[in-house]
Amino acid sequence: MLHAKVKKKHGKAALAGVTKEMAKPRMARSAKIAELKLDTTRIPEQPSITMLGTVEKIILSRWPNHSEKAQIVVDGADRPHRNLRFENTLTDEYGDDVRLKKGAHVEVTITEDLQKGNPIKLAKTAA
Repeated sequence: MLHAKVKKKHGKAALAGVTKEMAKPRMARSAKIAELKLDTTRIPEQPSITMLGTVEKIILSRWPNHSEKAQIVVDGADRPHRNLRFENTLTDEYGDDVRLKKGAHVEVTITEDLQKGNPIKLAKTAA
C-alpha cells in the first residue's frame, strides 16, 4: 500500500509565520511572568483539582496526645497515590469541630500554595 503524499506548506506561508513572531519584542520568560502578575485586569487563580473519595477506615492513635487519622481512598487516582491520610479533626462552615466516619463520601481538593510551592491537601464532606 502506498502512502499518501503529505502536502507541505509553501515557503512563503511558513515565512509569514516566522516574520510575525520575529516582529514581537524578545522577552525572557521571567519577564513575561512578571508582566502577567502586574496586569490588574487578570485575576490569578490557584491551580487545583477536586476528586471524589470515600473514607476507608479511621486509624486510632496509640498515644493520647496524637489525634486519630482518616484514610481516604480517592476515586480515579493512580494506585500508589490512591490512599490519603488526614488528621480527623475538621471544622465545618460554622466553626464547629467535626469528624469523618467510615464510609463517608468526601470531596478532596488539592491546591498549590503559590508562596511555598508545596501542594496542600484539603478534605471536606460532600453535600
